[in-house]
Parts: sequence; C-alpha cells; structure tokens
Amino acid sequence: MQIRMDGKVAIVTGGSRGIGRAIAEIFVRAGARVMITSRGAEACEAAAREIGEGADFEPGHVGREDDVRRVIDATLSRLGRIDVLVNNAATNPYGGPMIDVDRARWDKTFEINLTAPMFWSQQVWRRWMSEHGGSIVNISSVGGLATSPVLGVYDVTKAALIHMTKQLAAELAPKVRVNCLAPGLVRTEFARALWDGGRGEKIAQAYPLKRLGEPEDVAGAALFLAADTGRWITGQTWALDGGGLIAFGPIA
Repeated sequence: MQIRMDGKVAIVTGGSRGIGRAIAEIFVRAGARVMITSRGAEACEAAAREIGEGADFEPGHVGREDDVRRVIDATLSRLGRIDVLVNNAATNPYGGPMIDVDRARWDKTFEINLTAPMFWSQQVWRRWMSEHGGSIVNISSVGGLATSPVLGVYDVTKAALIHMTKQLAAELAPKVRVNCLAPGLVRTEFARALWDGGRGEKIAQAYPLKRLGEPEDVAGAALFLAADTGRWITGQTWALDGGGLIAFGPIA
C-alpha cells in the first residue's frame, strides 16, 4: 500500500533534524508540501534544501506566540492551507529526581513540551482547521506511560501531552483528528546521552525487537495517522518502542 498526501500542507515543529526532519521528508515523498520550523534558521534552510521540492521553512521559537503566528502566516501565504500539524519540538533541560528540579527548568520543559503544542493546535484550529478540517499528530514518549529515576520532569510533560491529545480529539471532532505517537529510545542527537558510548546496545537487548528506534520508524507511523489511512482514528496514542513496554521483567 502506498500512502499519499497529495495536495496536503503540513507544519512540522522541530522539523530541522531527528524525528521532525524524518517526518517532513516522508510527508514530502508522499506528495505533501511541508513547512519546517525550528529555532535555527540555518538548520531549517539546510533541511528544506536537502529534502528538496515540496519543503519550505520559516524559523521560529515554538514557545513564542509572535513566532507561532508568523510561521502560520507564512504557511498560509506561501503554501495556501494547513491540513496537518505535527507537534514534534521538545526539550529536556533537566535530568535527575523530579523532586530536586529547579523552577526555571521545570517551567522551560512545560513551556516547550506541553504549552507550545496546545497553542500551536489552537492557532491552526482558529486559522484553518475549524472550517476546513485537518489532522494533528503529537509526539510524546513512552516515558509518558511509565516512571523514570532521571527523566521524571520530561515524562510528566509527555504524559500530559497524551491526555491533551485525548481531550482535543474529543473537542475538535469531527473536523479534526488528534493522535499521538509515543516513541521509545530513538537514535537521534536529542537523545544521544541515552544511547551513546555503548549504552544503546545494552538497552536494545532489553527490547523484544533487539534494536533502538530510528527516526524513520516514527515518521512512517506519523504518515499513516496524518494521511487518509488514519481517517477513522482519533484520540489514540501509539507506542513505538520495539516492544519495550511488553518486555519480560526480572523473574523472582
């Protein structure tokens, strides 16, 4: 089955590298036009150039309202519509027990990982999707389905994003479908501290499929949900983790 998105326009936040870039690329290959956005203008331009025809870019900070409006304005003026929003941009400035986090890094994590997806969704709803329909895909994490000794703050934001997906899916139906992907450990620069130096191979052995994720693994699922193949799916979270959540634990 070939999944197509001909005539569709998508915005991908954090689209210049990693999972976001892979999503932008697979959407373009499926016939969509994609607006790539992230903070770094040079990185956005390079990603759009390398992906080729069908990829455009408008840099901006996902947590700043003026930047959100500017990116949406650019998308509507240059590409003419917004059929898909992928809330992919994320940050993780703190590692350690959640009880010890400082307020500044707590606020920053929530600003980018939860508040930004909410208000990007609000803006595309108000500016296009409330009248024309569309699809929103949020990128969460399997951390939002479990606990962690060092990633608790990040995981709380991702758990909240999973619930926000369900809430918005209920509110925006039937015009807009809202779904969520929850990747396990994916081999990206963002997650390098978790897999570099041989750590990734050890973690992979605990996954039933015996490997870490690659950005393309997440991109394929995003394409399925964003395109008409996902037309009867809304409010769902798909775990993409090589089977990690169902792996056998220690035997007593």
